[in-house]
Parts: sequence; structure tokens; C-alpha cells
Amino acid sequence: MPWTIGAMYYQGMKLATFLLIAAALCAQTKPRARELGARFSGDPGPFNAITDVAGVTVGHETIIRDGTAIVRTGVTAIWPRGKENRDPAFGGWFSLNGNGEMTGTAWVEESGLVDGPVMITNTHSVGVVRDAYIRWLVAGGSRPGTNQRGTAFFALPIVAETYDGYLNDTNGFHVEPEHVYKALESARGGVVPEGNVGGGTGMRCYGFKGGIGTASRRAGAYTVGALVQCNCGARQQLMIGGVPVGAEIPVTTPVARGEEWTREDVGSIIIVIATDAPLLPHQLKRLARRATMGLARTGATSGNGSGDLFIAFSTANAGAGKETGLSTLTMMANDDLNPVFSATVESVEEAIVNAMVAAEDMTGFRGKAEAISHGRLREIFRKYGRN
Repeated sequence: MPWTIGAMYYQGMKLATFLLIAAALCAQTKPRARELGARFSGDPGPFNAITDVAGVTVGHETIIRDGTAIVRTGVTAIWPRGKENRDPAFGGWFSLNGNGEMTGTAWVEESGLVDGPVMITNTHSVGVVRDAYIRWLVAGGSRPGTNQRGTAFFALPIVAETYDGYLNDTNGFHVEPEHVYKALESARGGVVPEGNVGGGTGMRCYGFKGGIGTASRRAGAYTVGALVQCNCGARQQLMIGGVPVGAEIPVTTPVARGEEWTREDVGSIIIVIATDAPLLPHQLKRLARRATMGLARTGATSGNGSGDLFIAFSTANAGAGKETGLSTLTMMANDDLNPVFSATVESVEEAIVNAMVAAEDMTGFRGKAEAISHGRLREIFRKYGRN
């Protein structure tokens, strides 16, 4: 089975040196939303990414091919504790609008645990990604953190999706198991590639090219990070840092067949929230619900055709998922949660905009998706006194 040995996963910002941080930041060559003049509240971490939460790693496998099939798709994998750590993390999930899929959530709801990575792909590749992860476990001699009995185990992977059928031949089933293995194995900390990468390769957002985006916030002694795969919203809805960008860049041409994403909120968004704050599952479900407010800040109303599914996990309380015995847990008091709630809302908002800013024009299966113009954004921000 073809895979390579992945690089050592990121062990946390406390162990990172100044030179490592500087080198990784230099690797991010594309401007991000803040560099274009967008204003966001809150204090981001060093990478302004979900990987600012110590232990979290992200891997992408991007599939772009032309020929008899037009392929614009991929897989993204988010490991709560890195791929070599099978310790489950406390988690909770929330469905704002359920016209989508996120497998494994029945067990998240029942057990309060995120066992393994959260993986994201296109709508019709969820099954392939799910099964490939189990094959990856079996072939590598690995085991999930729960559901073990002697030498036997079963796994309930978490795989989410958004639809990329405008740019990608999604009914061609082009995601193969080896693509999943590469996403899992390549996961690392530090700077997270954004835009047309991984599961976000063929996505559109607010009538522009969409994809993968990430951001983070400090919340007192703790960190919250968000990663999104955004494929949602209508052009006229788009707000960036309180500025009505969508209204400033209206759709001026007739909407062609398949272009409903330009005028209607019929897409989807997957949001993954990570934190090192010691939260229990019921508190993490509250955190997942707060992702709705970050999404709303960018203008979306979660239309009937949108699959808006959110999951949150905490890297605190190591060992809480053990099969037997007693666990000693720590938990933030509910009255102390407000900074963590705010950090969630703020990081989700910026992650969505970062996805759009990082995206590039893409021509695909049924047409072209144009990225939002950086120059036009700067002009609009200046008009509204943002830079």
C-alpha cells in the first residue's frame, strides 16, 4: 500500500523556536485577509491557524487533472493530537442545516469523543475516504482509541463533505484510497495551506472561488483555532469585517445554469474547531454552536440547500477516552467560557475570509470560478476607511 513516512508532527508552540516560527511564516507566500486591509477582532496565535492549538496537524491531498475527466477535488485531514497519537479527544458537534454529511457523529454524540482525524472531501467521496481510513489503520497495525476488544476493533471515522460538482467531475469518483493515505501521512503543524487545496480544491463561496481557510485566537491562557471548507453563501450576502463586499461587487451577468451559488445560499460549509481549553463534551457542543455566529458575520443565512455541519474538540484531558477505569478530568467553569466563545466566533469569521482570499481562479468541469480580486478588496476597504 503506497504511502510515505510523514514528517514529525508539530508538538506545540511552547516547543517551537523563534526561527521555526519565522521560517514557517515566510512559507506563506499568499497575502491573507488582514494584509489586504480586512479588520477582525481578537488576538490571533503565531500562525493564525488551527495548528496554533498544540498537537493539531493538518494534511492535504489535492487532485487536479485534465483530459477525459476534469478533476478538481481532494482530501483534507485534521488530527487532534497528530497521527501517531491514538488518544481520543473530547468533542461535540452541531448541525445548523443538515443538507450534508458528517459520518461518525452518532458516536461523537454518544461517547463525547473524537476518535481519530476529522477528514473533509467532496460529497460523493465520503464513503471512499471513510473506508480508506480504516484500511490505513489495519495496514499500519494501528488501532483507534475506542471500540477495542482484545485483538479486534472497529472504527467509526469522521468524514464530512461539501459539493464540488460545478468545477469537479464529482460523479467520476476520482478520490482513491491512496489520496486519503497521503492526506493522513502528510499532516503537519505550522502554516496551513489555504484556498484551492485538499477537500476545498473545487469549492466556491459567496459567488467566488472558495476552499480551505483557517485562523486562530488567544482566549486568555488558552487557544482556539478554526479550519473551514467553505462552499456556501450568495454574492450579495458577503460581509468582510463589517464591510458589504458582496454589494460592492454585484453580479452583472445573467446567471447561467449551474450558477445558483452566485445568487442563492445553496452551498455548504464544514467548520472544525480546536482548543486546548479543558472543556467537556457538553461544553464543546456549545462551542460548535458558536461557529454559527462566525459564519453569520460573513453574511450567510444557512439556506435550505446548505449543509452546515460543525465539530469541536479539546486537546486537554489526555487519557479521558480510555476504555476502562476512572479518569481524573479538569473542566473550565461555565462562567469562564465567554472568552473561548468569542475566540470561536472570531476565528471562524476570519477563516472563511482567508479561504476566499487564498483561492485562485479555477476553470473546471462546467465553467469557471473567479477568485475575489485582491485589488478590488483593497479599494473597497479604503472606501469604508479600513486602511
